[in-house]
Amino acid sequence: MSTEGPPPPAAPRGRPGCLLVPARTKTAVALLYDEESENAYDVRLKLTKEVLTIQKQDVVCVGGSHQGRNHRTVTLRRQAVSGLGLSIKGGSEHNVPVVISKIFKDQAADQTGMLFVGDAVLQVNGINVENATHEEVVHLLRNAGNEVTITVEYLREAPAFLKLPLGSPGPSSDHSSGASSPLFDSGLHLNGNSSNTAPSSPSSPIAKDPRYEKRWLDTLSVPLSMARISRYKAGAEKLRWNAFEVLALDGVSSGVLRFYTAQDGADWLRAVSANIRELTLQNMKMANKCCSPSDQVVHMGWVNEKLQGADSSQTFRPKFLALKGPSFYVFSTPPVSTFDWVRAERTYHLCEVLFKVHKSRTYMCSWQGEMLCFTVDFAMGFTCFESKTKNVLWRFKFSQLKGSSDDGKTRVKLLFQNLDTKQIETKELEFQDLTAVLHCIHSFIAAKVASVDPGFMDSQSLATKYMYSS
Repeated sequence: MSTEGPPPPAAPRGRPGCLLVPARTKTAVALLYDEESENAYDVRLKLTKEVLTIQKQDVVCVGGSHQGRNHRTVTLRRQAVSGLGLSIKGGSEHNVPVVISKIFKDQAADQTGMLFVGDAVLQVNGINVENATHEEVVHLLRNAGNEVTITVEYLREAPAFLKLPLGSPGPSSDHSSGASSPLFDSGLHLNGNSSNTAPSSPSSPIAKDPRYEKRWLDTLSVPLSMARISRYKAGAEKLRWNAFEVLALDGVSSGVLRFYTAQDGADWLRAVSANIRELTLQNMKMANKCCSPSDQVVHMGWVNEKLQGADSSQTFRPKFLALKGPSFYVFSTPPVSTFDWVRAERTYHLCEVLFKVHKSRTYMCSWQGEMLCFTVDFAMGFTCFESKTKNVLWRFKFSQLKGSSDDGKTRVKLLFQNLDTKQIETKELEFQDLTAVLHCIHSFIAAKVASVDPGFMDSQSLATKYMYSS
């Protein structure tokens, strides 16, 4: 099993709260990426200790009489110098609506107070343009006379490429190009073909007209308790670049969140992970109130199980793991109550988990001037054999080990009892890495004892020490 992407720092064991990154509260503008259409939409993220909230922009009526639905009909008076004071992007030839991409300060469109960047143009002087091309809408607006009535609706999920980054002012950098593309801005601040070029009165709202504002509105809340973060594309081994998805315990998904810079993406990944870890520790503390000291939950969290397909392809399946007392649990969904622990998909004894990964260890050593191999095996015990011929020189079970001593440098003496004669035999070996050998021997012995006496697996035991130290 593998964690989903580069994992955040592991929660420390023993006293888990002391080194944990503090829970964070933050906000930022990001992109919500639709993997089917490959479009990205502006959203604002609001992170609190327990919830990640997705906000989308919308235009709301804040005063006056509301026209109903979400449509707004606005009459613009073309100005002699600045025209309509707006630019548009998009068109049906690109499978996107025509959207207002810029509004120029203090010009006709801006003076109405009813038009916003991101408004989709639905009608021009009563003519429906929802399925019109970019050039068709440009032609209608430029030839509509001094007064142009347009009906618009704010497009909450306008692809990001149809709009400037938030807060970007100024005119379009290219009004001269005749090419039509989703990124092309048609600057309609020009006069167009109006026969009357005299200055006209500004388009200003009157008191009874409705007033509108663009605001961020909550659209989705993702609870972080027992939530998981995925950086993998669905059904693939490939990691998403600079993006991730947050999935709640109840199945609610944030969608794929992308960020404008790699640093922003890394910062948000760490912040959301830290809040999830904090909530996980709280859940562990609550669960441990109902458990005996020898049956405490010491770790839990999400991982990805790698699956090998028949065609050699690799996919991933999320699993929730927990270490509780002497057992290792695998769940498809996290346990949220005492009764949930009995519904684990698989349960292993901790010593089984260790020795399915490390059934045996072999070290090079010297004995009586010869280079040999020394193996510690969970089933067979201790074996010493010649490295070239593989001829076994001696073998003893774990139960036959009666004592040991070492010089703290390279040499160790192992005292074994002969089962037939009951006499003690001393085997003296020399290792380059004596510390590693002693660590292995002690942990194997501890696990052997634990397999016979599960109560041995308490927080002070050798087995616990060595199993959780790495």
